[in-house]
Amino acid sequence: MHDYFCGWYYKCQSERETLAIIPAVHRTGGSTTCSIQLITEASSWSVPFPGSAFREEGGQVAIGENRFGPQGLHLELRAPGLFAAGTLRFGPFTPLHYDIMGPLRYVPFLECRHSVFSMRHTVAGTLRINGVPRVFQSGTGYVEGDRGRSFPKGYVWTQCALPDGAVMLATADIPWGGLHFTGVTAAILWKGRQYRLATYLGAKAVDIQNGAVTIRQGRASLTARLLEPSGQALRAPAGGAMVRTIHEHAACRAFYRFQLGKDTLFSLEVPNASFEYEFPKEASV
Repeated sequence: MHDYFCGWYYKCQSERETLAIIPAVHRTGGSTTCSIQLITEASSWSVPFPGSAFREEGGQVAIGENRFGPQGLHLELRAPGLFAAGTLRFGPFTPLHYDIMGPLRYVPFLECRHSVFSMRHTVAGTLRINGVPRVFQSGTGYVEGDRGRSFPKGYVWTQCALPDGAVMLATADIPWGGLHFTGVTAAILWKGRQYRLATYLGAKAVDIQNGAVTIRQGRASLTARLLEPSGQALRAPAGGAMVRTIHEHAACRAFYRFQLGKDTLFSLEVPNASFEYEFPKEASV
């Protein structure tokens, strides 16, 4: 069996709280292990598990006593310096109209495949992290996933719930038959409508530098800009193993602008964006 990883990203957000919980299973060198990462506005933890702790059945994922699925999640997470416990309940998911990868999901040799399970849903419940309650009443959630061998060498990923919708944008360095290109994909939910910008629809990254990215597709243009320095350290896959360190903001200041021709649908600075900027500082397109 080849080396691989498979992970799910659950973001839960309210006016005062933001959490991201990342359960994952990974196989390298013939050995299977699991992990659960927890990230808040100010801290992050990575808790390892043996491969035998992982179970998946009927759309539900479990690692030890921790459970994840479309209806919600339950944590009983213990590690040095961490005790997180509680239950969060999810409302109905808002899925995309079709797979975020489009026809690229059929390409067999991609190093990473992305999924978006819900652009927006309600979150309710309480988690206690080291004795401090994190209460969600009419909170907002987002769920995505990744699977493959490795995260891209260079990439930008960001997601945020907006007052009238949500946005997700990703650009990545994609190896392709000995060459490389910058792939892009973005999903925008705005006032009940969905918009898609993607390489397979003709979208291109026209600028990636200094914490900002702009992509264009015909008359559509989307810009995302990180307005804070590096976030919390997280583990990321390389060759199936969780040995790479990346940095993510679970809730940070960021700027988003989405335009269709001469019309600006939104131009917002927000305080609670999630952002990973893993392109070298000197790189630009």
